[in-house]
Amino acid sequence: MSSDEETFRRLVVELRILEGTADALQSRVNMINAALTELAVASMTLEGLEKEKIEAPLLVSIGGGSYVEAKLGSEDKVIVGVGAGVAIERTIKEAKDNVSGRIAEFEKTRTSFEQQLRQVIEKIQDNRAQLQELSTKLSEREKAAGV
Repeated sequence: MSSDEETFRRLVVELRILEGTADALQSRVNMINAALTELAVASMTLEGLEKEKIEAPLLVSIGGGSYVEAKLGSEDKVIVGVGAGVAIERTIKEAKDNVSGRIAEFEKTRTSFEQQLRQVIEKIQDNRAQLQELSTKLSEREKAAGV
């Protein structure tokens, strides 16, 4: 087996691995985007709650596009999820700060993943170009040898 054939095979394997890595990174970026959308809604909701008074009528989502009518019980306290299924009572300001901090962290993580994804895509493009060159070279060599 010639050096070009070995390089060709190595590039094919590397390309498959890189494509899998790109898919995984894109999936992570998509999950982060979904979380950011959810946090943006939470942030807007907290902003709106600040302007409401006790007993203000609310529609509370119960999932599946369904809502129940409720009344605001406290104008300054909310329950905030802190991870691992744990939630604690916080003031609206503390909740807004928590959500803002989480948004900042997710955006930082998304930027990192997007940078990694760009690097992987560049490497994929380089490998494809090399594969095309090698393919042409090997094809010409076979024609010359009369295979």
